[in-house]
Amino acid sequence: MAEQRPQGEPVRHITEEEIDPKEILESVKSERAGAVAIFLGTVRNFSEAGRVEGIRYESYVKMAEQRLREIEEELYRRWPVEKVRIVHRVGELAVGDISVAVAVSSPHRAEAFEACRHAIERIKREVPIWKEERLVGGGKRWVEGTPITG
Repeated sequence: MAEQRPQGEPVRHITEEEIDPKEILESVKSERAGAVAIFLGTVRNFSEAGRVEGIRYESYVKMAEQRLREIEEELYRRWPVEKVRIVHRVGELAVGDISVAVAVSSPHRAEAFEACRHAIERIKREVPIWKEERLVGGGKRWVEGTPITG
């Protein structure tokens, strides 16, 4: 049986702070878990529009927090996961910064991988977080989320 989410202050999913991969890993460790799958989305230096200097993320925070909680709850229902942690950064990010982290611990690797991938795909499709690329040379463009297929 998976661990229940701790009661008390709600977990924050949207942050302006840097995402620390070590803290994300520590937050999902469990003695009952033989696997931890972690996905880290990072800002790359190129896109279809050209070279990227950085990105600005904006969010409808109240709705985004609710959607991310719903995604977490789905993972607990569908897979035998022990712990789940999802964090998405907003504000100004530089090339190389971590924009999103999804971590899932589970007794076995297959379930951890499946749950982690499912979560990031739902995030990209459903969570109200918008990305504006800042291009080399001063251009900017808003980018629509693109779900992973296949």
